[in-house]
This record gives sequence, C-alpha cells and structure tokens, in this order.
Amino acid sequence: MTFVLLFGPQAVGKMTVGEELAALTGFRLFHNHMTIEPLYAIFGDAPQTWRLSNAFRQAIFEAAAGSSPLPGLIFTYVWAFDLAADWQYAHDVTAIFETGGWDTVWVELEADMATRLVRNRTPHRLEAKPTKRHVAWSDQEVKMTSDTHRLNSRPGEIQHPHYLRLETTDMAPNDAARAICRRFGWLNE
Repeated sequence: MTFVLLFGPQAVGKMTVGEELAALTGFRLFHNHMTIEPLYAIFGDAPQTWRLSNAFRQAIFEAAAGSSPLPGLIFTYVWAFDLAADWQYAHDVTAIFETGGWDTVWVELEADMATRLVRNRTPHRLEAKPTKRHVAWSDQEVKMTSDTHRLNSRPGEIQHPHYLRLETTDMAPNDAARAICRRFGWLNE
C-alpha cells in the first residue's frame, strides 16, 4: 500500500495528474476539493467549512491507513512552504500512513504562472471545483496566494526519502503520471 502526497500551487495540475496516476496504478484519488466543495456549498467561506474539511480528511486518512484494502491513496495538497503549520500537516498526514505500514511518496509539481492561469480555467477543473467557477476571482486568488506564500520548495529543502519534483509547464498529465510511475517502479514499460 502506498500513500502519495501530490503537492504544488493551485492550478498546477494536481487533480488531473492524480487522475492519470490513479488510472495507471489503481490507487484511489482523494483530491483536496473533495472535502471542500460540499461544505462550501452549505457554509461558504466560513470557519465551519475549513474545520469540518480538516476533520473529514483526518477521518478518511485514519480509516484508509488503518484497515482499508486500498492499493494506494493519492492526496493533493497546496503546501505553503513559508508556514510551519503546513510543514507539520504534511509530516502528520504522512505519519498516519507510515504508522499503518504504508510506503509513502511525495511528489511536487511546478509550472509557470501563465500555464497555471490557463489551467485554472479548464472545463475539467471548473466542473470538479465549483468554488473556482468565478474565474476572475479564482485567477486573482492564484496570483495573490503565489505572491503571499512560497508554494514550491527550494532545491534540497525536501528531505523525504521518496521524493520527486516535476516541472509540468510543458508536460501532459499522462506524461507526468508516467514519469511518477517510472521513478517509483510502478510501471512496466
């Protein structure tokens, strides 16, 4: 069983690469908006949304790591490297799976801002993430968050033993998923 923490800035392609990776490996995709969207529909951008989203994620992680016969789980995450709490969250989630005997892998995606703004408006993204459908606001959030936080690691900063960083500006999602599989030995080509 393998837990994949797939992280990077908004609209870098985490969900789409995660879908391709799931198709190649049989792992299940748990993208971060799977807990946000239903709660946002009820509470909007309120403390309850974020508190419950975190509680649901924790319960899902614990259930998957503790007793689930899943071959693997892919979780997407926007990691602000300048926030100690985000570092702690990544380590805490990973520890849940390691304690359950799972292998853990960290995969970081990066792409330039122009590419991310194009990806922010794709029909697939907007279908899966209703909170992003106000595209002018969403584009501004992508820019503002990147100005406010450091959303990709510095070279050598990640010390996880099973780590891969992919520059996806000019890479198709399936190619990115195949690169991940090749790196970790999940694909026989």
